[in-house]
Amino acid sequence: MLDDSAAKTSATDGDSAEVLKQARTLWQKYFTLTKELLKFSDQTDSDIFLDLVDQRERLIEKMKALPANDYRESAECKALIEQIVPLDKQIIYKARAWLNKSRRQNNTVRSYDLVGAAELRGVVFNRKY
Repeated sequence: MLDDSAAKTSATDGDSAEVLKQARTLWQKYFTLTKELLKFSDQTDSDIFLDLVDQRERLIEKMKALPANDYRESAECKALIEQIVPLDKQIIYKARAWLNKSRRQNNTVRSYDLVGAAELRGVVFNRKY
């Protein structure tokens, strides 16, 4: 009877160690993707940026799917999160700046379209020279 409970405990410890290892790996990948997002936030190629965002979202889903573990409360994870938070803030700032720039450019293009259309309507020619 003792052997069975010891085997179950060691199997549970082995499973727990494997879950912690997976959590550590996923958090490292998340950190790496965050750094890559910051690199590509300066680029004009928004497709790569959006693909990296999708990859990060899939990674978050994998993290949530892991069984309950204590990795998030570990000093290692907390140190990693302290590195990720400022990077996330920079990414958000740059994404908002890019969005504002895109909106201004779209508004400028639309205003030229409206000016061109308005020139043809309502113009009265004065034939007096």
